[in-house]
Amino acid sequence: MVTALKSAGSRQLKNSFARWLITLGGISVLLTLVLIFLYLLYVIKPVFDSTEITPSTGVEISSGTQVLSTGVDELKELAFTINRSGSIDFYQLVPSATRPLGTQVLSKQVTEPGVTLTQVVDSSHNNKLLLDSLGQVQLLTPSFTASYDDNSREINPAVRYPLGEEVIVVDEMQASLEKLAFAMDDERAVFVALTQDQRLIKTTLVAEDDFNYDPAHESVYQVIEEPVSAVDDILITPDLMMAFVRDGNRVLVFSLDDDYEVPLKAVITDTDNIDASLTTMALLSGGSSLLLGNNLGEISQWFEVATDNGRQFKKIRSFSLSEGESIAAIYTEQYRKSFYAMGRSGKLGAFYTTSDADLWQGKLTDAAPGAFAISPRADALVMTTATGADSQQLSLFSVENEHPEVTWQALWQEVWYEGYPEPDYIWQSTSGSDDFEAKFSLVPISFGTIKAALYAMLFAVPIALAAAIYTAYFMTPVLRTKVKPTIEMMEALPTVILGFLAGLWLAPIIENYLPAMALLLVMLPLATLLTALGWSALPKEWKSRIPETWAPMILIPVLCFTGYLAFALSPVMEAAFFGGDMRQFVTNDLGIDFDQRNALVVGIAMGFAVIPTIFSMAEDAIFSVPRHLTSGSLALGATQWQTLVKVVLLTASPGIFSAIMMGLGRAVGETMIVLMATGNTPILDWSIFQGMRTLAANIAVEMPESEVGSSHYRILFLAAFVLFVFTFVLNTLAEFIRQRLREKYSSL
Repeated sequence: MVTALKSAGSRQLKNSFARWLITLGGISVLLTLVLIFLYLLYVIKPVFDSTEITPSTGVEISSGTQVLSTGVDELKELAFTINRSGSIDFYQLVPSATRPLGTQVLSKQVTEPGVTLTQVVDSSHNNKLLLDSLGQVQLLTPSFTASYDDNSREINPAVRYPLGEEVIVVDEMQASLEKLAFAMDDERAVFVALTQDQRLIKTTLVAEDDFNYDPAHESVYQVIEEPVSAVDDILITPDLMMAFVRDGNRVLVFSLDDDYEVPLKAVITDTDNIDASLTTMALLSGGSSLLLGNNLGEISQWFEVATDNGRQFKKIRSFSLSEGESIAAIYTEQYRKSFYAMGRSGKLGAFYTTSDADLWQGKLTDAAPGAFAISPRADALVMTTATGADSQQLSLFSVENEHPEVTWQALWQEVWYEGYPEPDYIWQSTSGSDDFEAKFSLVPISFGTIKAALYAMLFAVPIALAAAIYTAYFMTPVLRTKVKPTIEMMEALPTVILGFLAGLWLAPIIENYLPAMALLLVMLPLATLLTALGWSALPKEWKSRIPETWAPMILIPVLCFTGYLAFALSPVMEAAFFGGDMRQFVTNDLGIDFDQRNALVVGIAMGFAVIPTIFSMAEDAIFSVPRHLTSGSLALGATQWQTLVKVVLLTASPGIFSAIMMGLGRAVGETMIVLMATGNTPILDWSIFQGMRTLAANIAVEMPESEVGSSHYRILFLAAFVLFVFTFVLNTLAEFIRQRLREKYSSL
């Protein structure tokens, strides 16, 4: 009696321990899922944070004349100003061991005594083009170098002259210049200017070797013959191919790639708003887009678009500065498609063109700012404001705007990118060009995920369910014990092996035997039907020699021979109907693009990976149908097929549905097969001959190359979040439907 009590107590203790252990395991799994969900949100959240501009520091500068230009180094420790008296001054913005805040570190006179500056033209790479009151032109670059002494670092300013310290002769007649634009690369420097006698000219400086090593050059002078009534602004693209000249409310576009003449390429006029007057213009980073500001507070973006009549400039999108005040100036970032618009009253607006985002609007200072500049890393703004008759305030503002290109519209809607003929869904995160603009639409890769899963399920579901039905319902127990484990072992096969075989072995076979693929779709079902008809027509004494459950095995040699026959007939059909090359026929005659690694290859390869999952669960569901149900049906006179369709499949339907949904989840999350068996092209195309890129494959390909904390990095986590949510919703819906099916057929 005592022993029995001890044994019962021991069992109760073990049961309690097992119950708590299982409960703890379940809670741990749920907690892990929640933590994964929260971590994904933690990484993704910064891309949707609002832009913030806050005051950072300010110093008083003594300048008796107007500041024409300003700027700051990359580390935001030194700022410089160029004033009308021809002096460039550098100021300490961050206190160092030897320099207090506001110290004037360097001051250099860049014009002759008594000569003032009339215009400072900002160019790429922090170049400043100076135009003085004598019409003389000089190019200089404020530069910064770091020095280390006694374990402290200091930024030291200097002034460089990329084209030499001598005055640059822009007009061979040496007339004074009223308006001026400039751009250069390593081998050429191009000026477009309006002279005092109203001549529009182009001057090209051609380097004898390379401007980076030798400023020596040859000058080429040209006159632009197009008449202009007045020139308000001039801009030159960084690639030195085009010049934009604003003449009132129209913008003349000139081609600069001809050494003999400067032809007019296009005229831009905003016919959508005839009541507006243009006030300023600027070029976006890369020089492909032109921004036009008007007196109604609107900024419009224009770039060339391919049309039936050639490439033409079109108005793509517009932005508005609230209260509709006139746009005084537009300032663009150096590397991104962001820009700032300044109103006449000092109202400032921050915008991002591609994502069509209004990032921030407000006033930074009460007084209207004078000079204004964006830091090289676009993480700060520097401006000057007058505080007295002989003093000005140099202010630095910190900018939190790391991911302006990411909005829900840019991720999920069509976007019109520079150079594209129309809005489109595009994923293209990297390029070899510095002017490249990343394109982060999640639509193509989400579509690719659905497409890959769909074609895999079309291949896997019929085969897996047919095999499960036959194995569970018709196959003998002895044979079932051998077949079921064999098929389930296929699930242990590494998918990288399947992807490798699909990409390097299966894809070339399909490409070389396309007619055979079409023949198999017809011949395999036809051979199965003919075999079944032939079997039914055999005499009973012949059929009685083979057990009924083994009869379908006759199909194996028939199907193998049919497959061999299809491949044998492939060259004959190709020569007879497709001119000897079906791929060329599909591409040239039907106009269907063909990739060797396409959806057909993925469907077959991923189908083989999914088949064991669906087969195992569906077979268990069918085999688990109570025997008394099938026996009762057969006893009432139903045939085996009637019992299968009316009783077995209905009773097992919850399990079969779960098997299909598990297979779908497996296909959606598959990585290596789609990575190796497709061209990884993120396109929207249902064609079975085109490839795709899935969410999982995209993460695997690009995550190792992405910069931690960048927009690309965080959007890849967003793609993982989308995949997580998609599978969660899919599984939840599947469970809901499975429960409804169970309730409906549980009474059978």
